[in-house]
Order: sequence, then structure tokens, then C-alpha cells
Amino acid sequence: MTEDARTAGPEPLGPDSLTWKYFGDWRGLLIALWAGSMQNMHPELGAGVEEHSGFFRERWQRLFRSLYPIGGVVYDGPLAHETALRVRGYHKTIKGVDSRGRRYSALNPDTYYWAHATFFMSTIHIADHFMGGLTEAERRTLFDEHVRWYRMYDMSMRPVPATWPDFQDYWDRMCTEVLEDNRATRDVLDLTGIGRPPGLGRLPMPVWGVARAVIARGFVWLTVGMYEPVIRERLGYRWTSRDERLHRLFGRTVNAAFRLVPHDRRYHPRARAGWRRVRGEHTPVVETPRRNLPPVDERDSPVHYSPRV
Repeated sequence: MTEDARTAGPEPLGPDSLTWKYFGDWRGLLIALWAGSMQNMHPELGAGVEEHSGFFRERWQRLFRSLYPIGGVVYDGPLAHETALRVRGYHKTIKGVDSRGRRYSALNPDTYYWAHATFFMSTIHIADHFMGGLTEAERRTLFDEHVRWYRMYDMSMRPVPATWPDFQDYWDRMCTEVLEDNRATRDVLDLTGIGRPPGLGRLPMPVWGVARAVIARGFVWLTVGMYEPVIRERLGYRWTSRDERLHRLFGRTVNAAFRLVPHDRRYHPRARAGWRRVRGEHTPVVETPRRNLPPVDERDSPVHYSPRV
């Protein structure tokens, strides 16, 4: 092995990967509630959110802000490893003891990998529910890519299953034996008090109040349709065959509508910049706009992605 090979960092994913095709697509917003709730059901991750996160103070801003560095680990090309290390760094101080006396740390390898596993499964769900579906071979390919993606963080690879069947066993075990109904999960699923999203700041509050009720019910319903049956049962949700048919119809409708959207416009700005760079266009890494920054008093906190924009 050459000296260059020994010192080279992990190899980033590129435009030939299925992860590039699916992960940064705007349809991913439709599974944001699923991803957030599944992450928070992990006891350690949920405790970290309950005791350290200001997410519920700025839900929209935090969501749209986080898409930039998280997406950058996939789409930043030669800079992806650096992006991943910054993302990992935001979690260094998130640790403590939860209300039941259990110690937790966001950088516990099992906890950190669980968050990544939900991102991987988000990719599966985006493709399966809203982008026409996947073959079993494509799922195996996405699994292999998610391992390569995870190496970017320089975390222990001990928790990572060896094969796609092993991952399926891991996922089933986590859902059946580890995940719990906790406050952080319920808070994520509670959209009754959510503020107006960016771009609708001038919408009258009475109008938003009516729209919010409809949106909240719709997004929770959409999320419940993507839960494993054991998760639905644990959280007390009911799901019928009629719900299943409507869920599939909604997914097919979304997929049909997006066929009319030009390729680059289907993607988040960080992903879009990656696609443009590989076509030879001069496109720097795109940072979140100022409207998504953390509250002024928290912008220097090491737990926040807060670029100088």
C-alpha cells in the first residue's frame, strides 16, 4: 500500500450513486417528521434532544438549516469529509444523565449510528413511497453506499451491520426492543403550535391557524403510514387498509407531479450545487441563507451550524 493510500481519507459518494439520486430530492421533506420521530425514539438520542436541543424554539429554521451540512456529507465531493467532521463536532457537548438515571452521549457509536441509519432508511422511504420504488438489488446498493457515507464521519464502524440482511435484522431489533415512546418523540409529532413556514410570514394568523390544523393532521398521517407496525402500536396509532391505499395513491401522485420538474429544481440547493459541479460548472458550496440561522444569542454555540452569511 502506498503512503498516499494509507493517509487518504474516506472516499465520498458521487453522481453515479443511488444516494445522490434520492437523498437530496425535495421530496425528502415529506419524510422529515418520520426521520425526526424515529431518531428521537432512541433513548439516548431522545434524552439529548430533551435536555440540549432548542429545536422546538425554531422548528422550521432548524429543519431547513440542518439540510445543508447533512446534505453536504453526500454532495460536497472532495470537501465531504471535512463537512462530516464539522457535523460530528456539533455533537461533542451533547451528553449527560436522563430523567431515569441513564447516561447518554450523542457520540456514543451506537447512538450516532442510529441517527445515520434513519437517514439511510429515509433514502429508502423517499424512493419507495414518492419516487416510483426500488428493486431489492437497489436496496442492497443503497446499503453499501450508506456504509461508505458513514465512513465520512470517522466514527467507529463497530455498530454498522455487515450486510443488507444484517441491517434488516438490526432495524427490526431496534424497533422491537430498543425504541421507546418518550417526550422528545411526542414533541416532534405535535404540530399543533408550529409557526408559519418561511415564505408565509405575511399570511394572516387566522388563515394559518386553519391551514396548520389540516397540515398537521396530514403530515402525521403520512408519517404513520411509513412506520413499522410495531412502532405504530407503541405510539398508539391505528392504520387501516383504506389508509394504506390512500397513502400509496398520494405517493404515486407526488411522483407523477415531480416528473414535470426540471432535474436540478428537484434538489435541495446543497445537492443542486453538487450536481452542477460534476457537470463542470463553477459552483461553490452553498450555505444556508441568513433567515435560517440560529437565534442571535446562540450563533456562537459549538452545537450549531451557523455560517457567516
